[in-house]
Amino acid sequence: MLILSLQDLFKLGNYLDIFLRSFVSLVVLFVITEIMGKKQISQLNLFDYIIGISIGSIAASLSVDDSIEYLDGILAIVVYGGFAALVSLITTKSIWLRHFFTGTPLVLMDHGKIIYENLKKSKLDINDFLQIARENGFYDITQINCSILETSGKVSFLARSKYQPLTPNDQKLKVSENGMVCNLVMDGKIMPKHLKYIHKDEKWLMTRLENMGYKDLSNLLLVTCDNQEKLSVFTKEKMTDKIETLE
Repeated sequence: MLILSLQDLFKLGNYLDIFLRSFVSLVVLFVITEIMGKKQISQLNLFDYIIGISIGSIAASLSVDDSIEYLDGILAIVVYGGFAALVSLITTKSIWLRHFFTGTPLVLMDHGKIIYENLKKSKLDINDFLQIARENGFYDITQINCSILETSGKVSFLARSKYQPLTPNDQKLKVSENGMVCNLVMDGKIMPKHLKYIHKDEKWLMTRLENMGYKDLSNLLLVTCDNQEKLSVFTKEKMTDKIETLE
């Protein structure tokens, strides 16, 4: 019979405590994230970035540092998250506060001319700017009309008119408007809410699929429908899925 020593029991208790602390941290972080709203990393401004780092650090400490009381750690996370949510709310009401907390975009290039003062304000040198330009497909900066450093830290570019790709409007072509593409079947399962969204039912879907030669839904990885009611079918059979379209 295996008998656990006091030391083993102590270690086991520590492991369980770390597990519970980590679980609580994750739950609190999930709730706070829902309150703060979802943003991609590239969309975070400086204030959001600082809040995110602080909350992550507190959550990590709460998980492994047993000297921190549960309520203390949770309260700190809630304070940071609540303050971020409050700032998000008030910045939608006040332009001045929005500029204060999130900053303002900086024009780095205007009408083909580099704005050196703004380049210095953004803490970018000319090599940084040229690298970012190349990453956006501009190996020749004379092709750039204007460039703006967004509050997220991302640099946006607008090419000169003669270097922009042609559009149907430039060629005076008539084209139908694009719309949302709905996923009607995923992993062999019909999505009733999506069918309802496009004002169709399962009978309509099954009829269309049978006309295309698909009777077994379990073999379908994905079925989409565009605003012209064209179905695109992706099967599970091959590495490269075959796409079929029916008017």
